[in-house]
Amino acid sequence: MKKNTILIGVVVVILAAVLGGGCSTYNSLVTLEQEVDAAWAKVEVQYQRRLDLIPNLVETVKGYAAHESNTLESVTRARAGLTDAYNQADSLQRTVGAGNTAAFDSYNAAQSSLNRALSIYVNAVHEAYPDLKANTNFMNLQTQLEGTENRIATERGRYTEVVKDYNVSLRRFPRNIIAGLFGFQAKPQFQAEAAAQSAPKVQF
Repeated sequence: MKKNTILIGVVVVILAAVLGGGCSTYNSLVTLEQEVDAAWAKVEVQYQRRLDLIPNLVETVKGYAAHESNTLESVTRARAGLTDAYNQADSLQRTVGAGNTAAFDSYNAAQSSLNRALSIYVNAVHEAYPDLKANTNFMNLQTQLEGTENRIATERGRYTEVVKDYNVSLRRFPRNIIAGLFGFQAKPQFQAEAAAQSAPKVQF
């Protein structure tokens, strides 16, 4: 009887240790996942800021160009490309999340295309209207866009760090067991080259 009591006690202690460790692991994974979601939200904020600034930039250039005798084809073509890229990124902005790899990759590609289109547009405008450097509104908008691109790069870097920690944690034993039991899944990471997210450059 005494031996049975001791055995039961040992089993209870072991179960308590396992359950306690399991709860701790689960809570740790939840915290890491929340950090990933929070980091992604900050990336989205900066992407949205860029989307908000672009129409203002385009309208400022249109207003300036209205005083010119004609709008150069290069600017018109660049604006069309920027508009297409803008519409694609804007439509995906409402549906993407950090947990859907396919949507994440598509969204990231759209943002990279938008960045390239913006660079082409800004440089086309500079070549067509060199005197636009005197337009305070245009220069302020460009400064804000460059600052936003820098913040995008910063937040993407932070997201990459927390995703790395989270994904590595999922693969470690015994966390991988808890992760499998409760449906924790790896989060997608940025695949685009760093140059794809550099700030649009223009020299007056």
